[in-house]
Amino acid sequence: MNAVVAVKPLHYVIHTKQAKLHHHHQTVCCCSSSRNNEKIDGLYSGLSHFELEDHKNMEILESSSIAKENQNDIWELFRETQRNILYLNKRRLMALEEMKKTQQEKQSLLDRVQQLEVELASIQNSSPIAASDKATAWPQLLLRIDSMVLTRIITTEESSNIRGLIINNKAKVASTFSDIQLKGDAELLEELRDFSIKCKQTGFHIIHICTELAPVASVGSLALYVTGISSELQENGNLVEVILPKYASLDLDGVQGLRDTKAEFYSYFDGSWHGNKIWTGVVHGIGVTFIEPVHHVSYFNREMIYGYSDDFERFSYFSRASLDYILISGKKPAILHIHNWETAIVGPLFWDGFVNQGLGDARILFTCHDLKNQRLEHPDKLALCGLDPYRLNRHDRLQDNNKKHLVNILKGGIVYSNKVVIMSPTHSEGRTDSSLSHGLESTLDIHKEKLLLAPYGFDCKIWDPSKDTSLPSNYSADDIKGKAVCKAALRQRVELSSHPSTVVVGCICSDFSDIDLERLKDVIQLISQRGAQFILMGSSNIPSINSALESFRRSLEDEDVRIISTYDEALSHLILAGADIILCPSFHDPLLQMPLKAIKYGAAPVALRSSHKSSPVSWNTGMSEYIMTSFGNASLSEALDQIAENPSQWNEKIKDGMTKDFSWGAECYDIHLNAYTSIKNL
Repeated sequence: MNAVVAVKPLHYVIHTKQAKLHHHHQTVCCCSSSRNNEKIDGLYSGLSHFELEDHKNMEILESSSIAKENQNDIWELFRETQRNILYLNKRRLMALEEMKKTQQEKQSLLDRVQQLEVELASIQNSSPIAASDKATAWPQLLLRIDSMVLTRIITTEESSNIRGLIINNKAKVASTFSDIQLKGDAELLEELRDFSIKCKQTGFHIIHICTELAPVASVGSLALYVTGISSELQENGNLVEVILPKYASLDLDGVQGLRDTKAEFYSYFDGSWHGNKIWTGVVHGIGVTFIEPVHHVSYFNREMIYGYSDDFERFSYFSRASLDYILISGKKPAILHIHNWETAIVGPLFWDGFVNQGLGDARILFTCHDLKNQRLEHPDKLALCGLDPYRLNRHDRLQDNNKKHLVNILKGGIVYSNKVVIMSPTHSEGRTDSSLSHGLESTLDIHKEKLLLAPYGFDCKIWDPSKDTSLPSNYSADDIKGKAVCKAALRQRVELSSHPSTVVVGCICSDFSDIDLERLKDVIQLISQRGAQFILMGSSNIPSINSALESFRRSLEDEDVRIISTYDEALSHLILAGADIILCPSFHDPLLQMPLKAIKYGAAPVALRSSHKSSPVSWNTGMSEYIMTSFGNASLSEALDQIAENPSQWNEKIKDGMTKDFSWGAECYDIHLNAYTSIKNL
């Protein structure tokens, strides 16, 4: 603090000096008067004339000296007053500057509060699903935590810990918390504490032993599945590794940092130990180990991944080598995740030997993408990788249910796993059908307690109309205006007449051989009669099919029909965005996943030919239930009727579908995480 300086007003100082001068003048006058009284009869009785003159001069000098002294005092007071005024002005300016700074900080805080209030109002006016969007869920939670601290529901220390977990686990927040604004503090705090416990738990160490991985070695749905679920698991705190054969056809562009480690290990096969080289790389953030046989070089030095007479020898060698590598490298995985018949032999290999060699804490999860592809072999071939044919060729183990003289490799994966995940098509109807069990119904029934059904997901980073860079205008369920822009752009691209009210029906095929041309003719005729427009895009590697399709195209002669015989990835995005209805050759194609993409882009999926086959297990996934209830049971004619007769209800159904989460991180992730958790507790 600066000392307070008392400053006298200027008029007060001047008045005081004038008073002193007046007092001095009065004293001099009194002396003169007394001397005048001494004059008698014209004579001075006092001082002489010279004395008087001297006295007068002295008075003048004295008066002059006093006046000068007073003048100096006045100037000194002026200077002192000026210094005081300057000091006060300086203090006043400093105070004004502090006040200005405080006002700016206050305004900044008010602006921030107003911004948060606008965001909260927007969230409160949106649907519960929109409120849990990744862009808004975690800011909402942070604001609620602030409120809990201010009302002393939680301590500052606990709130700081929870804030850190939310910020570091944003990906989990949207899928964990919903209806945030509708929940009370006590309910939300309980969920936050549960979330905190789960986030602090150590994730699983999972090793996939598989034959495909997108995009480096991709043939079918397995490649997309392994990449998709592995990425989600790793992003949510689990350690995921993949072991893959080093194919000659490996797509090296999809591998980051592929290198020969110069490390070798030996694995048992066909009665002896064989050397293997190890390569490593990273695919979509997942560490991948590639095994290259040194002696059996020809096993994976081929053009195709599958389709050879010695496929059992090739993949049983790889399965045994993968287990030998895990053991020798000292890895201690919690989960060994195996897939289809190609690596199903890992199950009996593990439980018949490796479980007692340092991998006793591991458990087996088996994923089956196709129950039809089972691989039957002579029992003696089991000895190639070190298994005992006599022990395993039994009805409760690997013996085939129908051909008793053969072993069923896929069946072995089911029998020797702790959990079995069957990847589900979207057309499940909830009853067991032997035609889809392919002779495994008794095995599935015996092991029904370990069976799980999971839906496929798809990459929402690529397939999302709100972020799709290939579209002329982005849109979402909250703001769907951009879909009309995409519809106009699609018509312009394929040279169709532009009528905003006209329904556009699209169809995208990975292979025209999947299309029933006779059925397609009936569909196109229906579309033409209803005044709609139709766009078909796809290709085929079979010349006869291309010729038939070209003849079919020439025979149409319909100005509202376009057939594009070359597959174009960018155009496929635009067809999904611009179409009102997407005809799907199959509702259970896990590779193309057209029903899921159609719903996400605001188009209704309709089966080209309705199918009433059911799943080999007796329950549905949430995703398949929704798709079949909302879209799967409607024919093309019924869909066109709904659009014409009740457009507002139709639009609401379409927008509701767009809010659904069909990514790998949704239902598919939850089912797998629950499976891992349950088998670790066995």
